[in-house]
Amino acid sequence: MTQPLLTVRDLRVEFPARDREPIAAVGGVGFSVEAGEIVGIVGESGSGKTMTVRALLRLLPKNAEVSGDIRFNGADVLAMRPGEVRGLRGGAMAMVFQDPMTSLNPVLRVGDQIGEAIEVHHKTRRGTLRQRVEALFTRVGITRGRERARAYPHEFSGGMRQRAVTAMAVANDPALLIADEPTTALDVTVQDQIIDLLLDLNQRSNTAILLITHNIALVASLCRRVLVMYAGRIVEDGPVEAVLRAPQHPYTWSLLQSVPRLDREVERLAAIPGQPPDPSMPPAGCRFQPRCRFAVPRCAEAEPPLDEVEPGHHARCWVLMSNLAVAAQ
Repeated sequence: MTQPLLTVRDLRVEFPARDREPIAAVGGVGFSVEAGEIVGIVGESGSGKTMTVRALLRLLPKNAEVSGDIRFNGADVLAMRPGEVRGLRGGAMAMVFQDPMTSLNPVLRVGDQIGEAIEVHHKTRRGTLRQRVEALFTRVGITRGRERARAYPHEFSGGMRQRAVTAMAVANDPALLIADEPTTALDVTVQDQIIDLLLDLNQRSNTAILLITHNIALVASLCRRVLVMYAGRIVEDGPVEAVLRAPQHPYTWSLLQSVPRLDREVERLAAIPGQPPDPSMPPAGCRFQPRCRFAVPRCAEAEPPLDEVEPGHHARCWVLMSNLAVAAQ
C-alpha cells in the first residue's frame, strides 16, 4: 500500500502567554491526504482551520510553538531547513490564500508576480517565462493573457483576481494545493467557475486539494472526505456522503441544521447558540459542551477521544447523534 501524500499526526500550535499557560490554537490534529484526493476542512471562524494549514507550510508567526509530525512525500516538514521550506512553498505544496486582493502586490503587474513564482523554483529565460505566464492565464480561464499579464491587480475583477492567485499557486504543478476559502466574497456565478477550475486542476494533473471553507455545499460538490473542526480540534471526519447524511457529532449536526434548504419551508433559520470558546480559556471536558443541546454531565468532566463510529468515520463525542431520537427527525 502506498503512503499518503501528506500525513499529519498530533499537530499542536501554541502561543506563549504572560502569566498563564500557552494558548492552544490547534490541539492534537491528525489527518492524511492521498495523491489526487480532495479533502475539505469545515468549521466556524476561529476553529483552527487556517492555522492548521499554515502550519503545513510553516507560515505561522515567529512566536508560534509547533509540535507534532508533518510528513509530505515522506519528508519531515518540521525538520526542514529554511532553504528546504522555501523550495517546498509554491513548488510541490502551494496555497491559494483567503483574500485575493491582499494576496497580490498592488504596485506590481500581475504577470510579473506570477512569473516570480516560477523563477523562484526554475531559472527561466524572459521570453519563455512570458509564454508560461500566458499559458497559465489560459489554463485558469483568463482570456487575452498577454494583455492581462501587464495589468495591475486593481484592474482585475474579484473573480479574475481569484483566478490569478490560483494561477500563481499552480504555476509549478504542485502535488498538493491548499485552497483557503477560495469562493469567499464572490458572486454565485464566479463561485461555480472557481469550483470548475479546481475540479479541472485535480482531474488534469492529479493535484490533491485541501479545501478550507465555511460552505458545506462546496464540500459536498467537491470533496471525497471532510474534516470538521471546532476550537482547534477535529470533532468529526469521514467520507463526505457519510458525514453529511448521518453526522455523528452534535456540532456537525448543528452546522447542517443551519444550512438553508430548498426542499422545506422554515420561518426562522436554525442557529448554534453562544460563541466559540476563547482559546485562552477553553471549557472543561468537550470544547462544544457549553453550546450543545445534547450535553450530559460527563461532557463537562472529560474530553472524549476521536473514536471510529463506522469504517473510516470518526467522531469526538460521548453522545453520538446515532443514539439520539432527534437525529431521525
